[in-house]
Amino acid sequence: MPLPHFSATEFPLILAPMAGVSEAPFRQICRRLGADVVMSEFLSSEAIRRRIKTTLEGAEFEECERPIGIQIYGADAQAMAEATALITEHYQPEFVDINFGCPVKKVVKRNGGSGCLRDLNNVDRIIRACVRATDLPVTVKTRSGWDEPSRDPVTIALRMQDAGATAFTLHARTRTQMFAGKADWDEIAHVVDALEIPVFGNGDLETPDDIVRMRRHTGCAGVMVGRGAFGNPWLFAAAKALLAGEPLPAEPSPHQRFSLALEHARLALRLQGDTRRTVIEFRKHFGWYAKGLPYASDLRKRLFQVESIAEAEEIFIEYLEPVAQVA
Repeated sequence: MPLPHFSATEFPLILAPMAGVSEAPFRQICRRLGADVVMSEFLSSEAIRRRIKTTLEGAEFEECERPIGIQIYGADAQAMAEATALITEHYQPEFVDINFGCPVKKVVKRNGGSGCLRDLNNVDRIIRACVRATDLPVTVKTRSGWDEPSRDPVTIALRMQDAGATAFTLHARTRTQMFAGKADWDEIAHVVDALEIPVFGNGDLETPDDIVRMRRHTGCAGVMVGRGAFGNPWLFAAAKALLAGEPLPAEPSPHQRFSLALEHARLALRLQGDTRRTVIEFRKHFGWYAKGLPYASDLRKRLFQVESIAEAEEIFIEYLEPVAQVA
């Protein structure tokens, strides 16, 4: 099935699926600031088919977030198929993505995420079962292998394409690397050359220039941005400018950073509940928005202790006062 938002005439910038980050509030902020496609957090297929409320809530989205993919993980083909069918029926995203890349121990110990790479026959069964369960495109995101001895991204990619995946994203590290070292962009280029379906690059995309360089280096059809977007959703718009040959926009000022942080926080309260828990879970975003600013260390320490959005706003106002006095 064609993927119109992955057309050959475009170079889509995709917000990666990240636990505790790629939630609806951040997805909406990123869409507004230039992300072409967003993805949900990765969701357990077992929890979906058992109708676990908190997991099902993770698949919910608002129309302004489209195009969106819902990502699922698991090692049992039947459970993955049931989850795919449920998502198709009740949520109707643009596509369903299978996570074969998560390196987190609690996921891997049940052979989910990158743990599946230890058994490519099961990977084949999972993809085929999901494809049969939906009329939506089924895409995949994976790593270059489980470890260095088994590192073979081209073989992995060809197996997944043959099983029915309609697009392929490679994080060019092995599971045992976690997030250490450098992603091997040459491997993305080799996969691009080998596959007929769209290939998206992922790994070490921290700046707009990184995105331009990955496109040039690999020939990928688009990129998936993960940690580089933490506290920096402006990355998408800036990368689009560079890709279009336009001047790089100015870095957001502290005032712009704090304004967006508060907007993001209020969106979280609206979508996730006006509770202390929402504020506590949002503290990490406040810290990311403050990263790189003068005296950021002390600022972040204070933000990591806030109990309300109003308290964070007071901290921002206090921080900006010396700037205003100088101006």
